[in-house]
Amino acid sequence: MPPLRRALHLPSFLVALCALLAACGSGSGTTTAGTDGAVTLRLGYFPNLTHATAVAGIEKGIYAEKLGPDKLALQTFNAGPAAVEALFAEGLDAAYLGPNPAINAFSKSKGQAVRIISGATSGGASLVVKPTVQQPSDLKGRKIASPQLGGTQDVALRVWLDEHGLKPDRPEGASVIPQDNAQTLETFRAGDVEGAWVPEPWATRLVQEGGGKVLVDERSLWPDGRFVTTHLIVRTKFLDQHPATVKRLLEAQVAATAFVNESPAEAQSLANLGIERITGKKLAPNVITAAWANMTFTNDPIAGSLTESARDAERVGLLKKVDLTGIYELSLLAEVLKEAGQSPVLAS
Repeated sequence: MPPLRRALHLPSFLVALCALLAACGSGSGTTTAGTDGAVTLRLGYFPNLTHATAVAGIEKGIYAEKLGPDKLALQTFNAGPAAVEALFAEGLDAAYLGPNPAINAFSKSKGQAVRIISGATSGGASLVVKPTVQQPSDLKGRKIASPQLGGTQDVALRVWLDEHGLKPDRPEGASVIPQDNAQTLETFRAGDVEGAWVPEPWATRLVQEGGGKVLVDERSLWPDGRFVTTHLIVRTKFLDQHPATVKRLLEAQVAATAFVNESPAEAQSLANLGIERITGKKLAPNVITAAWANMTFTNDPIAGSLTESARDAERVGLLKKVDLTGIYELSLLAEVLKEAGQSPVLAS
């Protein structure tokens, strides 16, 4: 395993962090919750354990309770790019997403369409391979799955392959096959793909149900094992028009984070119920228990890892160079955390 690759870019990394810190709280100009009337909040999330804050919190009734007078309309997605399309079409107001789809949305809209308002999950993504794969070179000429082109795990996989001389779509490389996570489990079992870079619970399912093994736990690639897997974003227009609703959404986020951390057994059970409601299938209890240990649920957006994710997407040709100044709007989160007796988080 190579040394921490993301620690190698320290000078430019610090420059980017300074820009993000200066931008904290500047995104939409909103600093306090207004008194706007009741609205319907359309919230998107995935039936994945990396979205357990939302999945379990919704099943617990935390979001409905905290939103008070507002109505909650839920939409689920398999991967971030599809959720971004819904945000652009104004068919969605807020969503739990990975870093790369959020960066793409910010970039394509020239910094106008979305703001990151909270963290949610760190960790919980791995490259799972067949037991015969002993080292990266064994993947030469092989097919490896990712959830969706341009998604967070897709970018992580492409960068890792590039670093090991396996750049996709070159004769000496490996092929990346974007596909639905449920399909990946089947193609992995059938031997149609040699591995997959996927979020939880799919990484654990590939191990326990597909007979695979973890070749790369993505936490091993980041300083202190911390990187954003999921955070909460909102349409800037919705934030400007309905700051009180967004603050109530953040109250739900903070309460749900406390719940999943303080009551993991109940949260796991509720997350499983939510996944069954969405997908029609429950997860095996041992899958949830194993996957849960690979994740950290936090309100911290871990902004530094977002900077590096943008650089990664640029490197593999999936994103043009982007200035992330203004992508964070954390002032409402600071208010909510203060009211909850917790320390604020910063875009640093």
